Amino acid sequence: MRAGRMGVGIVGAGHVGPVIGAALAGAGHLLTGITPGSDPDRVAAVLPGVRTVQAPELVAESQLVVLAVPHDELPGLVAGLAEVGAWQPGQLVLHTDPAYGTAVLAPAAAAGAIPLAVHPAISFTGTTLDLRQLQAAYAGVTAPPMVLPIAQALAVELGCEPVVIDEADRPAYAEAIATASEFARSIVGQATGILRRIGVENPGGYLSALVSSTFDRALREAGTD
Repeated sequence: MRAGRMGVGIVGAGHVGPVIGAALAGAGHLLTGITPGSDPDRVAAVLPGVRTVQAPELVAESQLVVLAVPHDELPGLVAGLAEVGAWQPGQLVLHTDPAYGTAVLAPAAAAGAIPLAVHPAISFTGTTLDLRQLQAAYAGVTAPPMVLPIAQALAVELGCEPVVIDEADRPAYAEAIATASEFARSIVGQATGILRRIGVENPGGYLSALVSSTFDRALREAGTD
């Protein structure tokens, strides 16, 4: 099932929002705009020609709103947009945070919007390189049963394979994502630091094949349990 051609507004111009916008544009959707950010040059490199629009106006004119903002900002953003009457009946609102399900979108849903949670499980760099990573990724999807196919279709349009995560399981899901991400960064940081201290040039490059092959083997072994 395809979600259909829609006008998409991106709220959040960090590492995630522009990439999600580019992926959805590549799937045939129209971008209505993106909210201002601190690095307009990077956004322009990922979304050339996209217009910058303040959140209330952008939400009011978009059929699908993607909320790609820091975890702590999401509840207040959703509630604030509800207070100014920005949410529209029948509008799709999707957030990308791993820890929240759709309950955080309750103020939008109360106004008639359709809540969706889709988290692509990659480490975003905020560049077009992420579009290739999405093609090999999974996405944790949470939505009310009647609209779950829409959330799954949007995950597919991002390039991901959707995996349904129950609302009650989102905190555990987020813990798993954080554990994998933080462990990988910590171990690589420690190992490259040791090599740098003993004079190895480009320690990241030196360890690249070793780390990639080791993680690939660990993931294959985990998949056989």
